[in-house]
Amino acid sequence: MSVYFTINGRTYETTERWQPAADLLRLAGLDPGCHDLAELRRHRPIPVRYGFRDMVGIRRGARFVSLNDRADVI
Repeated sequence: MSVYFTINGRTYETTERWQPAADLLRLAGLDPGCHDLAELRRHRPIPVRYGFRDMVGIRRGARFVSLNDRADVI
């Protein structure tokens, strides 16, 4: 079953519910060596940040953004 999610506002589709953050960044055309992935969640004021080796669970409607690896999430 396909799951739709966004990275930087662009919609993607997958059937694999768990993927490395680096693969998701590459899917969005970004270099995992220069970017981290963060997930925006409704009830959390601070995004959940993933390193490029972290496995990411992808839920229907999940919203991800890329972060410059030098940016701090406050």
